[in-house]
Amino acid sequence: MSKRRPYSRPVVLVLALAGGCSDEPAVTADAAVAPVVSSGSCTYTNPFSMSAECRDYVDARWTDALIATDCANARGTLRPGVACSYPEALGSCEIQIPNVRATRITFPGSDASRCAATRTGCTVFARGTFTPSALCASAVGDAGAARPDAAATGFAVFQPAVRECRAPLPGERPGASAEAQVCTWSAVSGATEEGRRYDDYASCDRVRTQRPYYPRPAAPARATPDARLQDPTYVAELAWVRSQVEASACVCCHATRTSPAGPSNWFVDAPGNWMDTFFDNGLALGAGWVDSTALGAYPAEQNNGFARTTSGLPSTDPARMARFFQQELAHRGRTRESFATTPPFGGPIASQLSYTPSACTGTDGMGSDGRLRWSSGSARYLYVLDQGSASPGVPPNLDQPAGTRWLVEVPFTAQPFVSGVAYGTLPPAATQRLPASGPPAPLTPGATYYLYVLEDVGIPITRCLFTAPR
Repeated sequence: MSKRRPYSRPVVLVLALAGGCSDEPAVTADAAVAPVVSSGSCTYTNPFSMSAECRDYVDARWTDALIATDCANARGTLRPGVACSYPEALGSCEIQIPNVRATRITFPGSDASRCAATRTGCTVFARGTFTPSALCASAVGDAGAARPDAAATGFAVFQPAVRECRAPLPGERPGASAEAQVCTWSAVSGATEEGRRYDDYASCDRVRTQRPYYPRPAAPARATPDARLQDPTYVAELAWVRSQVEASACVCCHATRTSPAGPSNWFVDAPGNWMDTFFDNGLALGAGWVDSTALGAYPAEQNNGFARTTSGLPSTDPARMARFFQQELAHRGRTRESFATTPPFGGPIASQLSYTPSACTGTDGMGSDGRLRWSSGSARYLYVLDQGSASPGVPPNLDQPAGTRWLVEVPFTAQPFVSGVAYGTLPPAATQRLPASGPPAPLTPGATYYLYVLEDVGIPITRCLFTAPR
């Protein structure tokens, strides 16, 4: 979503992985990665951190046309044949992932407070190898350095959803609550009552702290008007889909009236047929042809009848919604098989769900004094889980996996806490979410547990297995 996002500190390389409100596809290929000397570079401004970055194209599969397209998508300045070079830099990130063309990102700057977050963005989200500059070589290992708060950095900390109940707008029907109000979850996966507009009944500002928002161009416009707009049946179904989207939090990023710096790819108030603003990947999300479990969802009975079961977009009739998007893809000549290798939506948050932890190293884990430690940065969420538990995901349905023995967090208005938390003892300003009451169950000496620490929702610092001291 923009610089107001939960993935606040990391880097633009997340753009191809995170999904966010954007559905532009990542640039991929099938051959093995073969790094070569940079065939050109692209300088751009990271839409998350609003900091300058530079991308080298270090793979023989990058053609001039692909490089030009990639740089244009980043709204950057292309420098053919020129490699990234800066007198001062935080470090670089080598990204060599199977089936993805290799790149190297350089992070210019001299602010050591950005080092740990830059490393996290590289190693956790982009699955790259971070090489720190001399400036960052020691800073990235400073576990006690507290991250500046949101007011100092300009970034918004993830704000948990609240259930907002408002009086219906003049002329609208009474709300469905016992008090005739309209009650809506202010969450990315939330929806208001059918037939209403989401932004009339919940805070899009809060929603935009929960998923990366950034303005992105829509899919290229069609050359001729869509003849289907002369078909009353099609037009009626298109209007129904729009009304469903208007009632969901999707509209916070996908309408010109609600997106602060412009829509992110597709938008419901586009001229002509607004379906034309979708990239194929976005249509596949609506069709349910690409897994979007990681984005989170409310049960329909808690979400004004809207579910995300068959279609990736919330709907009171998910099967009907999916069918419409499947027909749109068929109109473009695409089949379900076209997306057989498309990764799940969610990028970093999707990969977290399938993450397999290994043994803690260094000072990470639990010391003989019973204190939990992690190697970099301060935290807002701390989990201790049974070995074999699923990794935590996003609210509302993936953030408390079975096997969670202890979960503590600090409010988004409070400062995060530093490493060295004694098991069962709350850090300053923190609250305990699990167990719901009473202290957590004691750990069994010699048993293995899963430590999961996050800088913010979606930004893990440490994910590893430790042995409780004997």
